[in-house]
Amino acid sequence: MQKSFTLILVLVCSIGLAAQDRVTGLTFATRSEVIARNGMACTSQPLATQVAIDILKQGGTAIDAAIAANAMLGLVEPTGSGIGGDLFAIVWDAKTRKLYGLNASGRSPQSLTLQYFKDKGMTQIPATGPLPVSVPGCVDGWFELHDKFGKLPMQVVLAPAIHYAREGFPVSELIAYYLGRSENLFKDFPHFADTYMPGGHTPSKGEVFQNPRLAHTLEIIARQGRKGFYEGEIARKIDAHMKQVGGFLSYKDLAAHRSEWVEPVSVNYRGYDVWELPPNGQGMVALQMLNILEGYDLKSLGYDSPEYIHLFTEAKKLAFEDRARYYADPAFYEAPLAKLLDKNYAATRRALIQPNRAGKSYPPGFPSDANNTIYMTVADKEGNMVSLIQSNYRGMGSGVVPGDLGFMLQDRGEMFSLTEGHPNVFAPGKRPFHTIIPAFITKNGEPYISFGVMGGDMQPQGHVQIVVNLVDFGMNLQEAGDAPRIYHTGSSEPTDEVMKDGGELCLESGFSYETIRRLRMMGHVIGYNIGGYGGYQAIRWDPVQKVYYGASESRKDGQAAGY
Repeated sequence: MQKSFTLILVLVCSIGLAAQDRVTGLTFATRSEVIARNGMACTSQPLATQVAIDILKQGGTAIDAAIAANAMLGLVEPTGSGIGGDLFAIVWDAKTRKLYGLNASGRSPQSLTLQYFKDKGMTQIPATGPLPVSVPGCVDGWFELHDKFGKLPMQVVLAPAIHYAREGFPVSELIAYYLGRSENLFKDFPHFADTYMPGGHTPSKGEVFQNPRLAHTLEIIARQGRKGFYEGEIARKIDAHMKQVGGFLSYKDLAAHRSEWVEPVSVNYRGYDVWELPPNGQGMVALQMLNILEGYDLKSLGYDSPEYIHLFTEAKKLAFEDRARYYADPAFYEAPLAKLLDKNYAATRRALIQPNRAGKSYPPGFPSDANNTIYMTVADKEGNMVSLIQSNYRGMGSGVVPGDLGFMLQDRGEMFSLTEGHPNVFAPGKRPFHTIIPAFITKNGEPYISFGVMGGDMQPQGHVQIVVNLVDFGMNLQEAGDAPRIYHTGSSEPTDEVMKDGGELCLESGFSYETIRRLRMMGHVIGYNIGGYGGYQAIRWDPVQKVYYGASESRKDGQAAGY
């Protein structure tokens, strides 16, 4: 009898049922929403959240606080972010009552050509080393945001990160784990050990880690502004190091870099306007998926139903085929954006879905005929809200740590295709396809929710699930992020053309066995994944009570806090 009871207990735990009863809310919710009047910050690390709240209390805007938190995250979460990477943001400005989009992604080196890769016999750009390095756009993004929406001096905004970099901070369990994995990959790269392996190893959980090199670099940026990074001592050190390791990124590439203010794009989903940024990012995938799903009564199906998960997965497959075919730097390729977001086009794509059978492959559509990372969101007492995402790509990045600057350069250039004629084919001075995407929701022209879900190609899938959880399934802000997630992988990448054999459908623990069984009978290949379901942060504005609601990722180190 005892053995039977133990087996039942193991089975119950294995399907992810709640560990405790809740007085309010859904059983899978990990905590209640945070509610505050004057400001809210939601980031992937408690120290960064507290820095953001401190800046708000000093009279800084939401944008000041977001920059401070981003600088802090580059220190405490170097495994996914830092000033060697790129940045995207959507800002709700309370004064003008409109949304602004910032594309702060960098371009490929001017001296590197497609012919170079051909001469080397390469069919894809490597993930590490100097070849995938593109211009880091993060710092320029900070100053663009600050010039337009900031209030406090940058010396004040960057002071907390400088202090923690010099004095040290205890490393969290999750980041210690990822740093340990990075050690095996990067320990032989020049300056990696000097920066990230004090005492001969990466810091373990609870170990106090200092990065005085990064503190010095941030001090230069705080004093000299963007020029200190792109035209001064930092740029010269990056240039010299790239020459030493056989790279192509140069001082000229850095000096020529500029971010771009862009118009966010949107679709209306059941009365809510969902906003993303246009390519070179993948945000429009989420909008295309929502257009397809709007044709179904998802509310009646329920989030744990095989019918909903099937429809979600097939919509994802369809949208990712278009992603592979049409998403690229608009300076080099003019994608048919309006057609891709047209409701009639969505209807033609929706018609390809079989209600009871998984699709093995789909062609990209023809709209001319008919997107490891950190994400944060901050809101202030004036009503400004910012949705900001920043990344080095593939964890820490390329492995290239320039000199004594205290950070690693990104490897975003790996996302270029080497196939001539492809919209995302490599070219000098071109921005690669990007996975990182911030999101925003408005209702009747008013701000509603600033949110994001980090994690490669999980990001648009996560965005859609958050919207559907909120709108169709009636979840609150925290429940929408805590709900078991769906992650389909194997569809076309920006360097590929066709999905292979229907891909793999990974379901987070918490979905019922009967649902999994029925999905398998529909032809879905069910896989297993740990750590691939993304990281979520969100802020909702309540215009009636005039308060903010905050939610944060329970699977990682996230914290939502307000005052």
